Amino acid sequence: MEKIIELKHISKSFDGEKVLDNINLDIYDNEFLTLLGPSGCGKTTTLRMIGGFVQPDEGDVIFMGEKINNVPPHKRNVNTVFQKYALFPHLNVFENVAFPLRERKVPKAEINEKVNEMLQLVKLPQLATRRINELSGGQQQRVAIARALIAHPKVLLLDEPLGALDLKLRKDMQQELKKIQKATGITFIFVTHDQEEALTMSDTVVVMSEGRIQQIGSPTDVYNEPKNAFVADFIGESNILDGVFLEDRLVRFSGQTFKCVDTGFASGEKVDVVVRPEDVDIVPQEKGQLKGVVTSVTFMGVHYEVIVDIGGFKWMIQTTDFVNTGETIGLSIDPDAIHIMKKSEYSGLYGDYSSFSNELDQLDAPMEQKPEAEE
Repeated sequence: MEKIIELKHISKSFDGEKVLDNINLDIYDNEFLTLLGPSGCGKTTTLRMIGGFVQPDEGDVIFMGEKINNVPPHKRNVNTVFQKYALFPHLNVFENVAFPLRERKVPKAEINEKVNEMLQLVKLPQLATRRINELSGGQQQRVAIARALIAHPKVLLLDEPLGALDLKLRKDMQQELKKIQKATGITFIFVTHDQEEALTMSDTVVVMSEGRIQQIGSPTDVYNEPKNAFVADFIGESNILDGVFLEDRLVRFSGQTFKCVDTGFASGEKVDVVVRPEDVDIVPQEKGQLKGVVTSVTFMGVHYEVIVDIGGFKWMIQTTDFVNTGETIGLSIDPDAIHIMKKSEYSGLYGDYSSFSNELDQLDAPMEQKPEAEE
């Protein structure tokens, strides 16, 4: 694929605080790329820098082989869909979508043709004469996307555009955005803090933390082969344990020795061991490689989340098998369910569910919806 954007050694500070720290990233034609990370990680600043709304303190933004650090937004072949959509309330749907072409003095017949084409693409042809305040949130978002796409930019930037939608509509729009991206062949760069959203929609996921890129890869890669404890914890749930790599395909953790599929670490090297909750089987305690006491059981609709105390470390298990709180159970783990990572600055910060509770997650949820202006 053709490389269309290069970020080379990008750094940026606001009020003396570094929000991007030596970022390097290549973005390709017809790619759906997602910048993923918690609030304050630098993902929105990265997006705005590509759009021309923020200039780097250090490094270069390269577009189609040319440096564009100081090129203003309106002169870049890039359009942006903002969190608030920025639609014109005094114009109807048709005129909102037509606005960029009218500004360019495009002939009326061509405007009509292109607007109708865009409304077909976003499945809103029947709403062409509606006022913006008569539309649902999902419909407004589609209008914003149609307006951004009508001039056929090389790149479309989307800054958490699904954040204001309810869960069902959000999931529907994830699929619609992916279809629109494939239908147009335009590169989409999407910002979100929602891990499921990133995994569902993306060709490439860029995981960010503290102004740095932690990992770049396909959704499958970042989920199954996380590079460090931050990525393993942020992308889904993970049990992350201290371990010692004994030799190729052999590791020791939780007081036991396990076969694994990893190679290339030094004998005796201290490592982080990742085991996903869905990859652990509950068995009778006498048949388990590990055994522990169930401390909580939460029904999640299609499975149970079971917290198990093993030597003071709280594991999370996701299973369709019901067990009782207080019961002693065995755990069985296949070699390909064990992933070995090098120790990092994030080691020891994640992966023990001693403080896990749904109540805490719910209390934290509104915080995740805050705009990332501080990035």
